[in-house]
Amino acid sequence: MKAVVTGAAGFIGSTLTDRLLAEGHEVVAVDNFDDYYSGKMRFLRRHLENERFRLLEIDILDLDALRRSFEGADVVFHMAAQAGVRISVRDPLKAHHANTTGTLHVLLAARDAGVRRVINSSSSSVYGNAVRLPAREEDPTVPISPYAASKLAAEHYCRLFHSLYGLESVSLRYFTVYGPRQRPDMAIRIFTDRALDGKRPQIYGDGEQTRDFTFITDVVDAIMRCADCPDLKGAPLNICSGSTVSVNQVVHAILKTVGREDLTPEHLPPQPGDVDHTWGDNTRARELLEWEPRVGIEEGLARFIEWYRTVGRA
Repeated sequence: MKAVVTGAAGFIGSTLTDRLLAEGHEVVAVDNFDDYYSGKMRFLRRHLENERFRLLEIDILDLDALRRSFEGADVVFHMAAQAGVRISVRDPLKAHHANTTGTLHVLLAARDAGVRRVINSSSSSVYGNAVRLPAREEDPTVPISPYAASKLAAEHYCRLFHSLYGLESVSLRYFTVYGPRQRPDMAIRIFTDRALDGKRPQIYGDGEQTRDFTFITDVVDAIMRCADCPDLKGAPLNICSGSTVSVNQVVHAILKTVGREDLTPEHLPPQPGDVDHTWGDNTRARELLEWEPRVGIEEGLARFIEWYRTVGRA
């Protein structure tokens, strides 16, 4: 398989790239190396001498360049995005350009290049404050942040391109992905970093918010399975652990793991755009992809903290 990975230098994209190359596939890695956070090149550097790997510094807003990069590709794994609810509240236009217009460009380029399938990265944030938990794919979507709205608009484009042009696609609604390489602005990394520095973890709100934390290797396994599963006709799939844990519980587990249970969390005002609870029903993904999450929160936190101590802070 010849695969294009957009956002290939990022958290999920680079981990997916590793997996694709390990399984013998050809990978065209596309990334604009946006300065949202630095240091991403180190995740791809070891592949630069691999004859099955090609790295292109391209912005997904450059439609002509995208078309050229997609030539001969079988599947496009679309990971590129402007991530983060809070930055989208500060700069809605950037989220819209990257996530909505950028996805439209990916779909246009894929259609024009004859790509068989696009696997789109969406988010559980499209549910907003879900009407029921665990959330199911057919439930109402009521975004409460520009980030969530931009991801939902991208999902609609995927469905349209299937119905109008026959482009196979699926939108994966990720639920709080965590693990090695996660971004500096993600909560688990921030909590861990402060604990290792002997600083009190800072929790927005009372910490009783709950999240469906999904480990990176489980997410990448689901993404890989989407390349060959039956055509999902642009429909969404929840990619989640199917379980939930409070932010307070996660913080206490991190403090215990790093040996700093003496640090008392500091509670700050809630942040605009943050949802109260995320919890997904992964039945459809289990059935269609023959997939199941394997890494529980305790094991996942331990694996992340070990990576962060030995590699992540280097």
